[in-house]
Amino acid sequence: MQILLITAALPYPPASGGALRAYGILRGLAEAGHAITLLTFGDPTDRLPETPLNTYCRDIITIEPPRRSKINRLKDLLLTGEADIARRFYSEIFEQALVRLLQQQTFDIVQFEGIEVACYIPTVRRESKTAIVFDTFNAEAELQRVIAKVDRANPRRWLVAGYSWIQSRRIHTYEKSLCQMADAVIAVSPEDAKLLQVYTPGKKVHVVPSGIHVDAYQDQQQKTLYLGENSVIFTGKMDYRPNVDAMLWFTNKILPLIKQSVNLTIVGQKSHAQLAPLLEMPNIQLTGWVDSVLPYLHNTDVYIAPLRMGSGTRLKILEAMACGCAIAATDLAASGLHDDARSALVIVNEEQTFAEAIDTLLTDRQERLRLGKKAQDAVRRHYDWSVLIPRLLAVYEELQIG
Repeated sequence: MQILLITAALPYPPASGGALRAYGILRGLAEAGHAITLLTFGDPTDRLPETPLNTYCRDIITIEPPRRSKINRLKDLLLTGEADIARRFYSEIFEQALVRLLQQQTFDIVQFEGIEVACYIPTVRRESKTAIVFDTFNAEAELQRVIAKVDRANPRRWLVAGYSWIQSRRIHTYEKSLCQMADAVIAVSPEDAKLLQVYTPGKKVHVVPSGIHVDAYQDQQQKTLYLGENSVIFTGKMDYRPNVDAMLWFTNKILPLIKQSVNLTIVGQKSHAQLAPLLEMPNIQLTGWVDSVLPYLHNTDVYIAPLRMGSGTRLKILEAMACGCAIAATDLAASGLHDDARSALVIVNEEQTFAEAIDTLLTDRQERLRLGKKAQDAVRRHYDWSVLIPRLLAVYEELQIG
């Protein structure tokens, strides 16, 4: 098949959950023998031949990302009823490049990776009869609703909570129109599929979980990295609201309850200003950008996922599972996972029980090893891309393509 894949950023290096999913899909489809054209935002001067993208893509078109000022965003908030995300990645130059591709080439599928680039779905519908697949990443309206709910509990964040509530209402309308316009809608978890199904009662929402290439995480030659005694780590893009909230909640409410002295390492790029006070706290390190999370995952004692907001399948947890980590996570962080995978995690939702779980794991090495081995086995069975790409191809087949 000839597939046009549209992403909001170059999916390599896969430094975020969205990039990791897009890269996994791109690579998996290419290895299955399909021809991939990638249209994405990025620096047109990037040296792409030095990345695996050049191996897996027939063609790569990069367009400079649009710049939208806070003033324009405020105007849209006050003067229009549109969701912010509907305009965030709109670029006339990008749209023109998309139209040229549709006019000059024949594609079997145009697949949109995430709601950020879904603003171009109407363009494809107008310019072509090609089948449109909308890979949603998140149930975005629900994500904003939960963010508003969490922020509403803090009087100092009531203004932010109000903004998220407004966006949730607007995204609900926007998300519904996108799902109805697409020929196939993909969710990453059954929970998200149930939320999105409300938009399209006559059209099935397919579930294709996010995955990883498990073998890449189980290299026994990983270098040793000393993270301190009783090491605990969290990984993620640290300007992403759910990740910021997770670390503020953990450091302010859970960490003081842990009886043992721990060394916390927060691994991820673009630390939000709200996390700056953590730099002054003892035994806490914020790494910023790292070339690879693997040395951290292979050398930590405990991995934590204290998420209170978000949706979908957390790729950070799949990565930790593949590396054999002992994982303490909230129920929300583990939502969307197969029961087999969930059983390899310690699920804790309250501050005191979360702290107690970490204390227990730190003192019981055999339990850490047992959970780590169970996690590795489960992630290979359910979340390796070799298992998931056939599920995506089955979606295409239902569209009578391929």
